[in-house]
Amino acid sequence: MSSSGDAESVGTVVVAVVTNLGIAAAKAVGGIVSGSSAMLSEAAHSVADTVTEVLLLASLKRSAKPADEAHPLGYGPERYIWALLASIATFVGGAVFAVYDGIHTLVHGEDLGNPALSYVILGVAFVLEGYSLLVAWRQMKGEAARMRAPLGLYVKHTPDTAVKAVLLENVAALIGLVLAAGGLLGGQLTGSGAYDGIASLLIGALLVAVAWELGRSNARYLIGRPLSAATRAEVREELLSVPHIEAVLELTTLVQGPDEVLIAAKVDFHDLASARQVEAACEDAEAQLRERWPAIRRVYLDPTPTPTAPPTTAPTATPPPG
Repeated sequence: MSSSGDAESVGTVVVAVVTNLGIAAAKAVGGIVSGSSAMLSEAAHSVADTVTEVLLLASLKRSAKPADEAHPLGYGPERYIWALLASIATFVGGAVFAVYDGIHTLVHGEDLGNPALSYVILGVAFVLEGYSLLVAWRQMKGEAARMRAPLGLYVKHTPDTAVKAVLLENVAALIGLVLAAGGLLGGQLTGSGAYDGIASLLIGALLVAVAWELGRSNARYLIGRPLSAATRAEVREELLSVPHIEAVLELTTLVQGPDEVLIAAKVDFHDLASARQVEAACEDAEAQLRERWPAIRRVYLDPTPTPTAPPTTAPTATPPPG
């Protein structure tokens, strides 16, 4: 990943860590004072987000290590391993607790205390989470603009899963805060803890959805994900524009990180091209690809002749019997 992009992602995650750590403590106090299961679920939510973001920081640091003899293609994919663990932390640390607490409240009820402090905490948390969301949103919007991709499509398919995690977690946090406030208000107006329990269950379901999306995104890149079909077509066209390249017989692309792409292709060079011209064409192809797509780090071209079709022979006539 580029140093500027790496620093920007680290900054986005650090803002989220500091925000969630303070919010988690405040929510826990509010939950204890008010007796609200939704507030306690939100506290668990913030703790899970904090753990998640610490794991994301580890992913950014470890994936930035340069290639070495043991890992000749670098450590880029390691970010997806840590980000996958972060999605599991979101599920276990936040969703499971919220669902359990919601069911416990619905079955056993709860003693409602004074919700005034909880409302204040929820309001402050909404402002802080909104700021953290804005930081992640601005970075994602900038990355989408650099890639000339629609924002919604880029968020769905971005290889920068660390920033995507912060973005989705902050969206989920804002929705969770609204649900917690609704649970508190319902309990205050009716005197029933059922509303609080339902809010806790909804927060748990929200965290399950976020954990599933983040886990699926990271798993795809761990398995190996190519560039989009449209970008692969553009890469093929760029290769064909290089002198002495006649055909691209096979093209393989592999995304190893947000700014780390590998290109490998079987290429048919002009039959009369000299060895020096083939070497120059390979250098030109790599330079052109890197200039157009700076994320491309490695380009491997394999000179391969176009297979010729076997000659067709006319069927011989079979004489009639007798």
